[in-house]
Amino acid sequence: MENQSSNNQVTHIPDVTFKTRVRDESVEGENPFVWKDVTSSDIFKDKRVIIVALPGAFTPTCSSTHLPGYEKHYDELKELGIDEVYCVSVNDAFSMFQWAKQLDVKNVKMLPDGNADFTREMGMLVKKENLGFGARSWRYSMLVENGEVSALFEEDGKMDNCPEDPFVCSGADTMLQHLKSI
Repeated sequence: MENQSSNNQVTHIPDVTFKTRVRDESVEGENPFVWKDVTSSDIFKDKRVIIVALPGAFTPTCSSTHLPGYEKHYDELKELGIDEVYCVSVNDAFSMFQWAKQLDVKNVKMLPDGNADFTREMGMLVKKENLGFGARSWRYSMLVENGEVSALFEEDGKMDNCPEDPFVCSGADTMLQHLKSI
């Protein structure tokens, strides 16, 4: 596994259930959505997936650069053999939906990790109490092949209450370079 960090990280994706909301045409009214549990197996089994993990919906770097970069390069990533690109954040399904709507994200799938189960089991949960955020994901991206992490691009300096928000190695450009090199 290629890793931009020397930390001991998970090499197999944890088995968790994500609480998502999906459109259901049988539901009438202004909110035609229902709850749907999506498991790690649903997302990763027999697939080549990119995960973009971000500290929070509507936050500056996540909204201006990180998520938009993956949305912009979505078609190119697909051409390089990626089945899907997911954005994971320790936010609820409602926040993730509205964030994608505000940014006009049409391709990258939003994956709410409201209870931080996935983030915690990945070893990426950090405190951001210094910003009033509580517990959040550290910023990273990874390539996952059939549930196994084959490349991890974790930003340096992971710690609780980090005074900075590094964004150097986890962007779409790094992932594109990696995919073109293998």
